[in-house]
Amino acid sequence: MNPAGSQNDADSRSGASEPRPTEMRRSTEGMIRADSEFRTRLEHLTADAAPTIAANAADPGGPTPADTLLARIVWARLVEPGDAIAGGLVGALGPVRALDLVASNTPIGRVRDLVHAASGAEPDPAELARAFARWRLRLDRSATIADLERGLEAQMRIITPESEHWPSALADLGDHAPLALWVRGDHTLLARFSLAVVGARACTGYGSHITAELTESVCETGTTIISGAAYGVDAVAHRTALALGAPTVAVLAGGADRPYPSSHGPLLERISESGAVCSEMVPGSAPTRWRFLQRNRSIAALARATLVTEAGVRSGSLNTAGHAAELGRALGAVPGPVTSAASAGCHRLLREYGATLVTNGAEVREFLGLSNDPALFEAETPETARQPARHRRVLDALPLRGGRTAMEAARRAGLDVADTRFALAELELLGAVARRETPGAAECHWVLLRRQ
Repeated sequence: MNPAGSQNDADSRSGASEPRPTEMRRSTEGMIRADSEFRTRLEHLTADAAPTIAANAADPGGPTPADTLLARIVWARLVEPGDAIAGGLVGALGPVRALDLVASNTPIGRVRDLVHAASGAEPDPAELARAFARWRLRLDRSATIADLERGLEAQMRIITPESEHWPSALADLGDHAPLALWVRGDHTLLARFSLAVVGARACTGYGSHITAELTESVCETGTTIISGAAYGVDAVAHRTALALGAPTVAVLAGGADRPYPSSHGPLLERISESGAVCSEMVPGSAPTRWRFLQRNRSIAALARATLVTEAGVRSGSLNTAGHAAELGRALGAVPGPVTSAASAGCHRLLREYGATLVTNGAEVREFLGLSNDPALFEAETPETARQPARHRRVLDALPLRGGRTAMEAARRAGLDVADTRFALAELELLGAVARRETPGAAECHWVLLRRQ
């Protein structure tokens, strides 16, 4: 691999010993694969069981799961968050084949033809050429090995779209979705029912109070709290969840092993012990303004809904709210005094974005589609275990607001249409869902009914 520039600004100053040269093999054709020693290291990083079998059953001559995981790790270094060109290329050809094209001297015209044949998309050759040029600047073998060493040292796990633990909600980001996630703590929390609580860094006493009050009300239902571990509202939300023993997830703009702000090191350590700290950036990466903005898209996508508790008109939390609105996620905002500049952003969300007005615990539970009975979203018990799995999957596939057709619900639930229709019929009898007919529509929409 080309030992050019590195995404990790700490690489040149870390003082780490030179990584051993047997971790990765690359043939003269530009193919990057994992050897046996490298696969052993991956087994300590992946959240899945037995990730490195000798070959894929579907294609004995193709890349192994270890090769795919390695390719994802390399891609995490090559691209900046939200790179849709990389997302489209990997989505069309798979991470291994796409990486082989970057590592080789394949003509851009050939790359375009391969993408078109695989997906029907027609990427712009000039954009592809520029993308390949910037990715190749970061194609650094020793830096990738250093990423693994840092991940292992920080006891991280890496999950990818190939993983059984990958949060399927990220698929709503399309080509802008993260290519992998590095996680400290309980990686399973990323796929649980969650609320993003965000707001101003320089929040007022009112903002701190209402954030704690509403977060506490949500935590009582077993809902996971997601935020960005910044000063102000983010920190209040995380600390409230921790105080209540509730699950919380921090999504960082830099590496998951790099506390930011630095004074939140102890807070992030506590979160990683009982919740999760995650990032799509490789370990050691520095947060930048662009990475903060792109981090917000992941917060919005991971959460079932987003609540802004206090924000001025220039607050970065409005960026998260905008992503939530674009993704069709439920968006709520807490009003403040009309004279308070610290709440002007929330008022704008209520006025221009159609955000749901939330003022107390009962309203935030209603906003989430929860009643005062939180059993539906608590950890599984003997009673909830009796609910058929397909019922739970279909319920999770329906939005909090609005509805979906049976076919759309089936696609999101990962079930076939016949099973989904059968489950919807049963849930309708149980009073959990209702059908909504639309004149002229070929198929009815199904909506969740609020539990009483």
